[in-house]
Amino acid sequence: MTGTERGPRERMVFSAAQLIRRDGVGATGMRDVAAHAGAPRGSLQHYFPGGKEQLVNEAVAWAGRYAGKRIARFMAGMSEPTPSGLFAAMVRQWTDEYEKAGFLSGCPVVSATVDCVSSAPSTREAAAAAFATWRKPLAEALTGMGVPAERAGSLATLMISSLEGAIIMARAEGDVRPLTTVARELGPLLDAARES
Repeated sequence: MTGTERGPRERMVFSAAQLIRRDGVGATGMRDVAAHAGAPRGSLQHYFPGGKEQLVNEAVAWAGRYAGKRIARFMAGMSEPTPSGLFAAMVRQWTDEYEKAGFLSGCPVVSATVDCVSSAPSTREAAAAAFATWRKPLAEALTGMGVPAERAGSLATLMISSLEGAIIMARAEGDVRPLTTVARELGPLLDAARES
């Protein structure tokens, strides 16, 4: 979906995800979202009668769908797909961003989980669903590359949790080294999981 295809509601969900990944949920106000989206403030209540919690949950869901769709794009970009190559592509998305734009942003799902999971049960549920939405196509991609189905789900969880942890560490350290380290160290383990 390009910016020209987004209606006001979709722009606000996208803007919320972008602001949450940069500033966290607590520092992202509804007015900030409307301004970022170029939408009238009054439209927030129209589109999100559940308030900020609803908007955050929809931004988290959007992020999970986006991450899940990226798996197909990464696979399409590899002439000979391998589990390690897929994980390297997932990591490269972040190292490229950090090398170009600095260490300003992280994953909106993680930000929402850290900020809201204890205060908003619906956000915890939205975050869990977002991770599942990402994990499913990742596990399917692994299975398609020869990883036994009974291991694909757990390896997808390992890949996502390793990536998310490395993102947090990279932001804290202001260095892509945690990301490149997990790609290098996890790659052989992922490739070894394929059936011969």
